[in-house]
Amino acid sequence: MRRFFLISLVLFLLVLGVAGGSLWHEYRSFVDRPLLESGTVRLWLPPGGHLGTAVGDLERLGLTRRDWRWRLLARQRSAPVAAGEYAIDSGTTPEGLIDRLAAGDVVRHRFTIIEGWTLDELRGSLGRDSRLSAEGRDLDDAALMTRLGCDGCPAEGRFLPETYFFVRGDSELDLLGRAHAALERALADAWRDRDESVPLDDPDELLVLASLVEKEAQVAAERAEVAGVFARRLRRGMRLQTDPTVVYGLGDDFDGRIRRVHLRTDHPWNTYTRHGLPPTPIALPGRAALAAAARPADGETLYFVARGDGTHKFSRTLAEHNRAVDRYIRGRE
Repeated sequence: MRRFFLISLVLFLLVLGVAGGSLWHEYRSFVDRPLLESGTVRLWLPPGGHLGTAVGDLERLGLTRRDWRWRLLARQRSAPVAAGEYAIDSGTTPEGLIDRLAAGDVVRHRFTIIEGWTLDELRGSLGRDSRLSAEGRDLDDAALMTRLGCDGCPAEGRFLPETYFFVRGDSELDLLGRAHAALERALADAWRDRDESVPLDDPDELLVLASLVEKEAQVAAERAEVAGVFARRLRRGMRLQTDPTVVYGLGDDFDGRIRRVHLRTDHPWNTYTRHGLPPTPIALPGRAALAAAARPADGETLYFVARGDGTHKFSRTLAEHNRAVDRYIRGRE
């Protein structure tokens, strides 16, 4: 009887060992098997979500099933998971996914602010980006600047054109705050390194001048030369007479073509009717435009006209300029 009991016990343990080994092999195969053979899927783990939330979403996508293997893996890897958007690439295993969730290795998106955009164009583009939350969207420009700690500052031009990275769910206000802080740093650097002979009273005027350079100079090599023309005209008390300021002042009334009546219609940004710089920037200047405005090129030119290919013909005298206008503007018309 005793011998039968021992044999039964050995057989039971053997069966148990075989079953346990089979389960362990199944578990290890699960842990090391990719969830996705090809392509990429996005997983959104909301704030307050946990591993079970993520696994439930994966199950709905047909990539796994929620069972004892996930529970065992979760106990072995007990680190908390972080909310956010995750990319599951081909080759990602359950173990690798948990490591990514625990590390908060979320997808980073990019948003590029384009040099020469107006603030309206920037805010419009942000508003169309569904990856960003709408915080700050209902603020007018003045309230926006107050929230960003620049109460009373004109909002135009106050955001640096660059590429900014963010994660899904970040707010428009957060991205604008970073762009504004970057602009303030870039402007301070440009003001510190400026040529002090340039007739500018403060960094705000440098920002305005840089915005004119940004809108006029389509070719990088001409930025400093355009800035030089503006600086010399300011020194001599000449009106700047730059078309982009007229266009900016017209706002929604501009239909794509500047007419003589526009040049004669007075408003604060019309540099054909008013001396000096306009009261605010007219666009978002980039670092290169700031540098050009801070250190314009030396020379004697006082005029320029667009050739029609993105470059300009620069002239020293009005007679030279009129001949260039005849050739490049009236001739083209």
